[in-house]
Amino acid sequence: MLGRILVCNKACRLAPLVAVLLSFSDLGYAGSIDAGIVQGDGTPIQSAVISVRPKGQAPAIAAAGTRATMTQSGQQFRPYVLPIQAGTTVEFPNRDPFRHHVYSFSAAKTFELKLYDSSEAETMVFDNEGVIPLGCNIHDNMLAYIYVVGTPHFGQTGKDGKAAIEALPAGDYTVEAWHPDQRSSPKTADITVTAEGTVQVDFEMDLKRSRRRTPGEFDDTEY
Repeated sequence: MLGRILVCNKACRLAPLVAVLLSFSDLGYAGSIDAGIVQGDGTPIQSAVISVRPKGQAPAIAAAGTRATMTQSGQQFRPYVLPIQAGTTVEFPNRDPFRHHVYSFSAAKTFELKLYDSSEAETMVFDNEGVIPLGCNIHDNMLAYIYVVGTPHFGQTGKDGKAAIEALPAGDYTVEAWHPDQRSSPKTADITVTAEGTVQVDFEMDLKRSRRRTPGEFDDTEY
């Protein structure tokens, strides 16, 4: 909206412009959250999903046309964890020289993408929140997770165990931290975001041994 105002012609009037700018400012898009997550010994946790939902808000559905990608390459799903907002269409390109058969028996989304190769483009819409483990009926070592959240405010931790969520309107929020290898339920914290400044949120999580395996491994060795 603001971009259109800046390029409007001379017929635009000052009063509507001021009103729109004030309403834009009143939204308070200046707050942010810096989240960190570590194990008990202080080791940073990578690939954790941090989601932020306004208190009392019903699940928010992604805008039409929102897309994400879960690639199959090197006999692995990539990325290992894919966070998306509910309503997102996920594409499953096969970059391997052989076929895959992708499936999930998750309560949030049960589906199969039967044997297909790199010449085909398979897609799936994920409408419900929840954890969706992925497997391949042909390659038992393949494992990944799609984590569907009901908010557009989410991020994922890097190697330093940190993630930043920006452009948050002022208000009260619940912050959630989730990882596929967690031993307990997702960690949560209630916070208040102001129109200016950054809120620091730190979590500690106990992880179990990862189930992800590289091709050719048939034990519980971590990848």
